[in-house]
Amino acid sequence: MSSHPTSSTLSPDFLLGLRGIKSLQRFPNGGILFRQGSAATGIYLVERGEVCILLPTGHNQSQILEVLGPGAVLGLSESMTGENYRITAEATGQTSLAFIPREAFLDFLRDHVDSCMQVVRLLSEDLHGLYHKFRSISAHPGRPRHRPLDELLS
Repeated sequence: MSSHPTSSTLSPDFLLGLRGIKSLQRFPNGGILFRQGSAATGIYLVERGEVCILLPTGHNQSQILEVLGPGAVLGLSESMTGENYRITAEATGQTSLAFIPREAFLDFLRDHVDSCMQVVRLLSEDLHGLYHKFRSISAHPGRPRHRPLDELLS
């Protein structure tokens, strides 16, 4: 999410248009919205509470990528491509989300072409967020760094 989630909010008109195809879902603390590798069934819009985005690292452990709150959109990229979810999303505390099934969302976009530009914007912001995270991880002081060329020559 998103292979990464998108934390930007959708416009009020876009949200109003989704009203007829979304359903409200509530998750308790620790409730799993979806797991990495499972089929993308739709997108989630966080309405109340928070969702922890996890990347499984092996040995039944996960790394927290971020915690998202109201306005966050999860599963957008996977729902657009039909690929499996790339992350795990877990509710942190009592969380309310709007769920929009994948096929209903794609039908909505076919019928509301003007809304497609918002989806493009969200996916673009998501991509830029990934670039930023990658740069942050690459700059982490605990990671091995390449020595400058003059050090390698001596």
